[in-house]
Amino acid sequence: MRLFTVTTFFLFFLESGLALQIQCYQCEEMTHNDCSTPEYIVNCTVNVQDMCQKEVLVKEDGIHYRKSCASSGACLIASSGYQQFCTGKLNSVCISCCNTPLCNGPRQKKRPPPSAASVPNKQHFSVLPLSILFLTHRNFG
Repeated sequence: MRLFTVTTFFLFFLESGLALQIQCYQCEEMTHNDCSTPEYIVNCTVNVQDMCQKEVLVKEDGIHYRKSCASSGACLIASSGYQQFCTGKLNSVCISCCNTPLCNGPRQKKRPPPSAASVPNKQHFSVLPLSILFLTHRNFG
């Protein structure tokens, strides 16, 4: 019965179109700004690119930014592989991954924690289907 409920819940989100496509900033080797303006916003590939990736490279001529859509697996592997090179010094390479819309843009100002009565928005559902699959696999697999 639990599997049926979880499957039904998952299919509801698939059919409703929630959290199946994310928007990210996308640019290559930007130096004069970090390409966090509307003209750099792209729609990522539905059901494939579920994360935003941000690379910050420190070179002799300044800080360079690369931003893109990514699959969660590829992004997490890349970010962990470059962790040792993320020093903030010359020739540093830092790669980060995130899964909410436009999260590879400028840092957001700290907001107060949402109240318990707040209504969930699309950002909260971006990892929900994956979580459901993980729990389903963990409990029944």
